[in-house]
Amino acid sequence: MKKNKISKNWIIKQNRDIYVKRSRLEGYRSRAVYKLKEIDDKFKIFKNGASVIDLGAAPGSWSQFVRKKLKNCKILSIDINEMEKIPYTFQIVGDFTVVKYQDQIKEYFKGKVDIILSDMAVNTTGNKNLDSIVTGELCMEAMNFSKDMLKTEGKFISKIFMGSSFNDILKKAKENFEEINIYKPPASRKDSKESFLICKFLR
Repeated sequence: MKKNKISKNWIIKQNRDIYVKRSRLEGYRSRAVYKLKEIDDKFKIFKNGASVIDLGAAPGSWSQFVRKKLKNCKILSIDINEMEKIPYTFQIVGDFTVVKYQDQIKEYFKGKVDIILSDMAVNTTGNKNLDSIVTGELCMEAMNFSKDMLKTEGKFISKIFMGSSFNDILKKAKENFEEINIYKPPASRKDSKESFLICKFLR
């Protein structure tokens, strides 16, 4: 009964959500697209011709946004879950932390890239501190990968959960990048602990 009540409340919440309604009208696969749009509006992330890696891309709304916004861009999307094809993007089903998939990414671009995006998070357990730690580990993995793959003027954007691992992530970011910002987009739900780490210019 409790599970059914939670599911019903979630459906009601979704139906009332203006970002959910907007994403359906505009043809995006999830409301998460507006978080990225708001990040771009504030921090000017994307330029035509950019090469972009979208880590943890499913269901694909971030890759959709980049593809619609940019001309002459090169986009690779990777996720452990298969997702519907997005025209003019290259998709990999796999775990980006595994060397063979990293090799596939490197082979596709044959050089450094401009932007790496990560909206990755673990499935929440109800233990907010644990969720923060594990999602923080994903952020660290993505940041380490970015050190090898980004151009000097490159940009790294990653979801983080505010919690015990936050200071370690921030310290690592400052070691690796010249410009660091933490931002919670208006499209991020108020009851969510998520924020986004925006990093520019490799040290």
